Amino acid sequence: MALKQFQAESKRLLDLMINSIYTNKEIFLREVISNASDAIDKLHFISLTDENARRDFSITIERDVIARTLSVSDNGIGMSAEELESNLGTIAKSGTLEFKKNAESKKDGSAEELIGQFGVGFYACFMVADEVTVVSRKYGEDCAHKWVSKGADGYEITDAERGESGTTVTLKLKADGDGERYSQYLDEYTLRSLVKHYSDYIRYPIRMEVTHFTDEKDDKGKPVTRAEIETLNSMLPIWKRRKGEVTDEEYRDFYTDNFADGDAPAKVIATSVEGAVSYSALLFIPSRPPFDYYTKAYKRGLRLYSNGVLIMDNCEKLLPDWLGFVRGVVDSSDLSLNISREMLQHDRQLAEIAKTLEKKMISELSKWMESDRAAYEKFFADFGITLKFGAYEGFGMNLDKLKDLLMYKTASGKTVTLKEYVAAMPEGQKDIYYASGSSDVSLTSLPQVTAVVAKGYDVLLLTANVDEFVIKLLGKYGDKELKSVSSDSLDLSTEEEKTEEKKTAEASKELLGEVKTALSGKVSEVRLSSMLGEYASGLSAKGELSIEMAKVLASVPGNEKIKAEYVLELNPAHKMFSLLRSLSETDKTKFGRLCVLLYAEALLTVGIEPENPGEFVKLVNEFIG
Repeated sequence: MALKQFQAESKRLLDLMINSIYTNKEIFLREVISNASDAIDKLHFISLTDENARRDFSITIERDVIARTLSVSDNGIGMSAEELESNLGTIAKSGTLEFKKNAESKKDGSAEELIGQFGVGFYACFMVADEVTVVSRKYGEDCAHKWVSKGADGYEITDAERGESGTTVTLKLKADGDGERYSQYLDEYTLRSLVKHYSDYIRYPIRMEVTHFTDEKDDKGKPVTRAEIETLNSMLPIWKRRKGEVTDEEYRDFYTDNFADGDAPAKVIATSVEGAVSYSALLFIPSRPPFDYYTKAYKRGLRLYSNGVLIMDNCEKLLPDWLGFVRGVVDSSDLSLNISREMLQHDRQLAEIAKTLEKKMISELSKWMESDRAAYEKFFADFGITLKFGAYEGFGMNLDKLKDLLMYKTASGKTVTLKEYVAAMPEGQKDIYYASGSSDVSLTSLPQVTAVVAKGYDVLLLTANVDEFVIKLLGKYGDKELKSVSSDSLDLSTEEEKTEEKKTAEASKELLGEVKTALSGKVSEVRLSSMLGEYASGLSAKGELSIEMAKVLASVPGNEKIKAEYVLELNPAHKMFSLLRSLSETDKTKFGRLCVLLYAEALLTVGIEPENPGEFVKLVNEFIG
């Protein structure tokens, strides 16, 4: 019988299907199994009104290592000779899509959730096979037919024998070579792994003969094996089972088996949504960050399924970056897949799912904080920085959503949210106070922090690089302003203290000008401060760019010259200030050296190393001698 030519545009199109659409060759098995599931779905749909169509539906995989053949069989609806011609002889002609349209047009029931809608997945077989044979018998017909093709040269259809309706696809695998090992697709372990990875949740049993070792030995002392037909797939996804039917142990086992984590998840979130895009999701928050979480190697995103068939391992579009720590799966029957079933045609559907998932996660995190504070604080210690960067992202576009999930250490040793800080404010406190630095220890010893705490007010300790950027964007929480303890507008002095400070400042105006001159442009201003406690000097910044913010920005390559406008603060109640005043009148040289010492000490209080440490040590020795 002469070969028939494919009715598609050209051989080039088939070559494109085989070599360009799919990103890896192993995908062929997913496509063949999905087509088998579709065929069973069609007959199952008919069986709702036709008792003769009812049967024990299944998909069977058979392998012949000697002949290098792999077969996938189903007992579904099958195809007539005309359908073999139409569905397999014309690339991108989908019988599944046509069946679905016909079923929906009858309006007497709903078609099963059919996966294939483009009719191209079958041709993935030619990525691994020299020859593909399809034997199929249409339900309701007495005879079967065989379709055989070696690729772009064409195909032939002949009569065949088959006992019941259904289809068997047999692949004659290519020879190994050129870096490809096609024989792996005859390996029992490989086939089991591929079914588990891509088709574990196909609703019908996928069966294959599996080899097991027994306790018996042969006459050479080697273990005796036995072969048994086993079901390789789970069929019912754990995320489609009712919450009350799934134990904590089952959730834990699913998580540890699927997400390369030996520890149980800190939190499990199962949800099912009906709406513009319906889906089920099973999400996990790890109990600790993965070893590569803070590296570029970490792959964020959720596993995306369509009707139990894996579409994508890491779909990044399902969650925003600030939820990158969340692992899990999403399964939707409403996705518009492209012809390779590997990507989506429309981002709109993903965007809709992502929007509802984000709301769900915010709600769950908020509830978690209230119901199990210790667990939430542990989670925040591990992943809180991700939420903070999310709050800052896009210049605060998510800030309103996330502000009540953020936590901060305080000078009093507590860990609080902004809401909790405000609720605990004593009567008379007008603002929220914060200090920004490299560590809790360095911040609690800051003179400004000590002074604010002495007034009876707590201070937020901002130690993450992004903290102050978030606080600056927020500006206020409710009607409370967020103020740095280094700000010159704290307004914590009594009226009597203010009067005295003003008088001292006026009397020291000329002296402060001399100090600024002596420091040769290192500071933009010198002023007195009553917030320095036992310290002789301190350092703050003028304008919106704080000292810590400048440090963070300057750490980025190319930004090394970024620097805050330093303000040197002097403590008028300290003995060094009296010495400074005295030296300005008696020894200008030593006066200048004392100015440099006070400036260096101020730098140290905010975690900045003096420009010349050796000179600093000499100055200390000089003035304590």
